[in-house]
Amino acid sequence: MFRLPALALLITAAGCSSADDSASAAVPSPDAGVTKLCRDLDKVLPAKVDGERREDPEPASALTAAWGSPAIILRCGVPQPPKMVDPKVAEGRDADAVAGGVNGVDWLMEKQGDAHRFTTANRKVYVEVQVPEGVDSSGVLIDLAAAVKKAIPKGIAS
Repeated sequence: MFRLPALALLITAAGCSSADDSASAAVPSPDAGVTKLCRDLDKVLPAKVDGERREDPEPASALTAAWGSPAIILRCGVPQPPKMVDPKVAEGRDADAVAGGVNGVDWLMEKQGDAHRFTTANRKVYVEVQVPEGVDSSGVLIDLAAAVKKAIPKGIAS
C-alpha cells in the first residue's frame, strides 16, 4: 500500500537535502529487454527537469541521464532496491523510506545521506532518480512522470 501523504511530506523535506557535484553515474547492466525499454525512456525524457537543462553524466549511456548541477541523476534498469520488499516500508514504519505516487507513477523514496533516491515501483523496469540537496523533489518527479508512463509499462519488473 502506497502512502501518498507521507511521500508528499518527505518530498517536501527532500528539497532541503546534498549530493556530489560531479556528473558521473554508474551505468546499469540489465538484460536486452530492459535495455530496450530504457532506450525508449531515454528518447522521451524531458530536456529540462525542475528548470534544469539536461547534461548527461559520464560515461555516456542511454541508460543514464542528468539535469543541473549538482546533478539530478536518472539510471534506468537498476536492480530492485531491498527496501521495496521490506514490510516496514509498506506499513509506513521505516523513517528512511516511504512509498507513494506522483502523477500516476509509483515511487519508493529512500533517504541517502543528504540526498534522496526515488525508484519506480509497479513498472516493468526499475528507474532510479537521485535528487541532491536543495532540489525540489516533487518538481523532479512531476517532470519525469509523463516520460516514465510513456516508455515503461506498468507491471512487475523481472
